[in-house]
Amino acid sequence: MAPQAKLARPATRRVHSRASLSSAWDDFPMRPDDIVISTYPKCGTTWTQRIVGMLVFGSAAPFPIQESSPWPDFRLPPPGAMRELAESQTHRRFLKSHLPFDALPFYEGVKYIHVARDGRDAAMSFFHHKSNYTPEVVARWIEISNEDPKFGDGDSFDFSPQDPVAHFADWVDGPEDERGDPGGGYFAMENSFWAARHEPNVLLVHFNDLKADLEGEMRRIADFLDIALPEDVWPEIVAAADFPAMRAASSQLMPTAAGVFKGGGQTFLNKGTNKRWQGVVRPEDLERYEAKVRAEFSPELAVWCEHGRLATRDPRDVI
Repeated sequence: MAPQAKLARPATRRVHSRASLSSAWDDFPMRPDDIVISTYPKCGTTWTQRIVGMLVFGSAAPFPIQESSPWPDFRLPPPGAMRELAESQTHRRFLKSHLPFDALPFYEGVKYIHVARDGRDAAMSFFHHKSNYTPEVVARWIEISNEDPKFGDGDSFDFSPQDPVAHFADWVDGPEDERGDPGGGYFAMENSFWAARHEPNVLLVHFNDLKADLEGEMRRIADFLDIALPEDVWPEIVAAADFPAMRAASSQLMPTAAGVFKGGGQTFLNKGTNKRWQGVVRPEDLERYEAKVRAEFSPELAVWCEHGRLATRDPRDVI
């Protein structure tokens, strides 16, 4: 039997959304060397899973990311499926979540990685993600929502929006997506991990920094995870983590994506670019976003979310 991690503190926030249930983590069997990658959607989650997986396996060989990295709070798989997957794994596990730090139980020894991104970029990427759901997945989302007393039979939420302008406006107003719980939204997510930035077992990474210095950020993640790889392995894994390389290997990295997205893994791993909101969303909606940032974030957090560590400073250096 695998050793069990010791609980340092239980979750202090509950998230109950159309997409996530934080209660799934309450009795999830955690191991002391587990890794939890928790981000707001479309902020580099899959990218980081690919990086961490290569560090854990010590190889640039493709592996099926979603089948290798259990996601306990996700409601789309059958109940118990993620727990069964996690318990079957013998390698060092890297788990996925889209929950704020305070909605996750905190265990001794477990490492938590959070990846941030400018909210405007995350919103536009999320629109592309949802607008390409297959009809079968939309039907499943509707089924989950209708069966949930919180949302109820006849829930009219649009799971696959087709208008990026309207989507961004709704995103700013929040609750902005399948989540249906502002406690699991972008602003709650970033505030919660920012508050935990000084925890030694928490690492904050930024999408911009991964783009600007991929190898440097990968080595930073490896150091945080206490993983040492031979130097001759590094060129291969850095090349494999480059976004075009991931997209080229999408059929191996995301073999089941065709059942979720029109175009499969090529759609999911879309562009990995920023600023696509420019010239698309309305100026008044951008002004509302900026006002919400000022209201919800400290000045230091606002700068971090927009620019990242390399353009400002390490979050741990912010008092």
